[in-house]
Amino acid sequence: MHDVNESMRLPSPAPRPQSIAFDGERLWMGSIETSRVYCIDPHQWRVVEEDKAPGKPWGMTVVGDELRVICGEGDDDNRLIRRLIPGHGFKTQDSIGCPDGTGSQLSYDGVRLYVSQWYNKVILGIDERGKVTRTIEVPRGICGQCYVDEAFYVITTDDEESDDYFLMKASVNGGAPKFQDVARVPFAARALAYDGSRFWTNHREHNEIVAFTP
Repeated sequence: MHDVNESMRLPSPAPRPQSIAFDGERLWMGSIETSRVYCIDPHQWRVVEEDKAPGKPWGMTVVGDELRVICGEGDDDNRLIRRLIPGHGFKTQDSIGCPDGTGSQLSYDGVRLYVSQWYNKVILGIDERGKVTRTIEVPRGICGQCYVDEAFYVITTDDEESDDYFLMKASVNGGAPKFQDVARVPFAARALAYDGSRFWTNHREHNEIVAFTP
């Protein structure tokens, strides 16, 4: 299997970049070192907005003109989905508890949110109260996900200590899910976003953000 084709590898504006999302114009990144979310102009590679998160921002996705961010809060790292409104910051109301208080990545299909649980190897569709409405079992542990053209794209691995990570396509419409390995990701990637032409992820422990095509 061939490796992904890296088109850019850029320094993260904050250490340990963990979550990532693209809103149509700008890139959003959450750092679990600073517990802040950064809005990046991808053309000039500069931060144009940043917000303090109520916990560690493990995963995020775009929902209309807002973002939803999985925050690990408190001493037990309880995972809650929080609203982030660009220009206004995080909202304390309307939070959603992740199923069983856990979850690391987040996507949105235009109707519902999907939370992934790495070690349980599942993507869980949830309603506005956090109730599970759909369960998609994935062959490997999930460390990144996004929804593109009626399919999930996920970064997966069997061994998080290795550099054997994979970009996988999960087609879930019309019956049982169908999985296809698209390319190998030769580093320990975290999170996944798509800007219409290329994917974005984080090489967290190298403090870098990477753009690539399959």
